Amino acid sequence: MLGAIIGDIVGSKYEFNNIKSKDFVFFQPDMFFTDDTVMTVAIYDALSSCKGNYSYLSDLAIEKMQEYGKRYPANGKIGYGGMFADWLKSETPIPYNSFGNGSAMRVSAVAYFAKTFDELRALSYAVTAVTHNHEEGIKGAEATAVATFMALHGASKKEIRDVIENEYYPLDFKYQKLKETYSYKVSCQRTVPEALYCFLISNSFEDTIRTGVSIGGDSDTLCAIAGSVAEAYFGIPREMKSTAKLYLDTFLNEKVDEFDKMFSLKDKDRGTDGRV
Repeated sequence: MLGAIIGDIVGSKYEFNNIKSKDFVFFQPDMFFTDDTVMTVAIYDALSSCKGNYSYLSDLAIEKMQEYGKRYPANGKIGYGGMFADWLKSETPIPYNSFGNGSAMRVSAVAYFAKTFDELRALSYAVTAVTHNHEEGIKGAEATAVATFMALHGASKKEIRDVIENEYYPLDFKYQKLKETYSYKVSCQRTVPEALYCFLISNSFEDTIRTGVSIGGDSDTLCAIAGSVAEAYFGIPREMKSTAKLYLDTFLNEKVDEFDKMFSLKDKDRGTDGRV
């Protein structure tokens, strides 16, 4: 979960000010967490609150996202999309056929709760279709969850790439061309493939985030998606974790600590080959 949060924080500075470079100070004072972090934690909270009984996960996902939306209202840093903002306030929230990349940026925690691919896909659908019931919204979240799940369970990059290309998206990008031509996109189909590609060509968690920033686009969300998979594959250096938590408030930090304790992640910082 912290992988998505760090991607969000670092990408926040460049979302509307793309730099197309890996050469930047990683953490800066004017970076901040956005709605990507808020909703990632909300989905984790929903999954955790199920206590293993996921039959009512969709209801809890709605409840938690609306609860977090009230706790963290839109401001200069947290900016919900228009339809999602209306959904957060609705007394009768219904899905609105979205294929926006918000479904993919918030989904990473399902990879830690799922025990099988079938369960993973079911959990991903349950937390996604309550808002993003368009086939591309569901697909983008599931592809992110699958890549994260595979990385967490020791799959190689080749194995991850093969599954994504065979079942979800072509990943036939060229990095230099992507830097030159990629621009701000908010759809799953124009964010998730690029984010997964950034992970696949990177050699560490930090390099994944730097690569994501360097291609531009919707930087906070793209880096949150890439960071989700990179955390599961590479792990996150302890010092980076500590620094990232300085950007969060007490409530969010408590949730991050709870997640780490639940999944025993504190001592699993990995090398650049992605193995403990």
